[in-house]
Amino acid sequence: MKENISVNLVNTARFIPYEEVIALAQKSVRHLDALNAGTGAGSDFLGWLSLPEQILTQMDRIERVAKHLRSVSDTTVVIGIGGSYLGARAVIEALSHSFSSLLRTKHHEIIYAGHNISEDYSSDLLDILEGRNYSIVVISKSGTTTEPAIAFRILKDHLERKAGKTIAADRIIAITDSSKGALRSLSEINGYDTFSIPDNIGGRYSVLTPAGLLPIAIMGIDIRAIVKGAAAMEESTRRNKNASVNPSLLYAAARNLILQSGRPVEIIASFTPQLHYLAEWWKQLFGESEGKEGKGIFPASVDLTTDLHSLGQYIQEGQRILFETMISVRNTRKKITIPAEKDDSDQLNYLSGKRLSEVNLQAETGTVLAHNDGNVPVIMINVPELDEYYIGQLIYFFELACAVSGYIIDVNPFDQPGVEAYKKNMFALLDKPGFEEAAKKLKERLK
Repeated sequence: MKENISVNLVNTARFIPYEEVIALAQKSVRHLDALNAGTGAGSDFLGWLSLPEQILTQMDRIERVAKHLRSVSDTTVVIGIGGSYLGARAVIEALSHSFSSLLRTKHHEIIYAGHNISEDYSSDLLDILEGRNYSIVVISKSGTTTEPAIAFRILKDHLERKAGKTIAADRIIAITDSSKGALRSLSEINGYDTFSIPDNIGGRYSVLTPAGLLPIAIMGIDIRAIVKGAAAMEESTRRNKNASVNPSLLYAAARNLILQSGRPVEIIASFTPQLHYLAEWWKQLFGESEGKEGKGIFPASVDLTTDLHSLGQYIQEGQRILFETMISVRNTRKKITIPAEKDDSDQLNYLSGKRLSEVNLQAETGTVLAHNDGNVPVIMINVPELDEYYIGQLIYFFELACAVSGYIIDVNPFDQPGVEAYKKNMFALLDKPGFEEAAKKLKERLK
């Protein structure tokens, strides 16, 4: 039986007493109860809690559609924004070859669209797709979210002109609302194959729905192992009222006690570059869940050792407003040993014969100690290895911790009212019907 990821609070002890962490974690069992009973804020969006079991009924179909797209195309464009694509990208980037696009061996390529409105990006994407035999997975509950809707309109038109409407319809998969919305209607009119995003699951909690699992499966990644890992973490956390051995409760409690000590910025860090997009997903998960009503911890991220040569100075000696959460991966998938050099001009022979992973581990350990000496609390999340099973564990671990953390600061962790502000201004400035009065006021301000 594989061990679980774990939380180590040794490097927070002189900032927040461990006894206080345990006390808050134990007190937060009531938030677990509220989640399981559906009595807390945002209770209409708790479908993710039981996804590791519920999604099993769809696995065969997800794998079958993924196999079909791989057989009819060499590239898939995943169209989505925020939680509609970040979870899938996080897993794909974590588990794929670091230079997959440059490999000469035949493989399927995933490209992303709909997460910006950059004309240059979209034009460059079309340049690439001219020479590709591609499919589209478009992810949007409503079908009217501006960024992915624009991207889908452009790419749908391009694919239909390139391959014909019949072939295009066979290569477009829509992941959307089960019964309503523009994308659902468009899919029915054009005969697209579809998957549903359950009404009770928000985008940032949707990694284990088809929105996340289909793109991941298209890349040939074992989605059953991911779900198995998530199920193991659910078993360890969701109904575990022994706070001292519930990693999600410990993490939620520790980060909030550190916040209460006057540190409102959390930096998630890792010495494993493949986790860059997991950090991007984490930032959205926590930022969108907690950042409301003037509350919440600001989520940031660094890639180490890279950013030790840029932001490292600030982390070490800047304003003491931050703390770190370090995702530490114990075992690597591959092996490289540092060779000896006869003249030792770079003075690295003391490292000869050592594996790069050993050097990286000591860099991590030295960094944690240095930051701790610089008055930075460091929460350690220990991951045995970076594979499908443990990615599944990390996803569920963070999702549950985020929900509990939101309840600790008394906000609804499942809505995002502030996201609409920029959209209303943008619609008005673009003269969308119904926004005439707002447009007039904004244009006055811009004079």
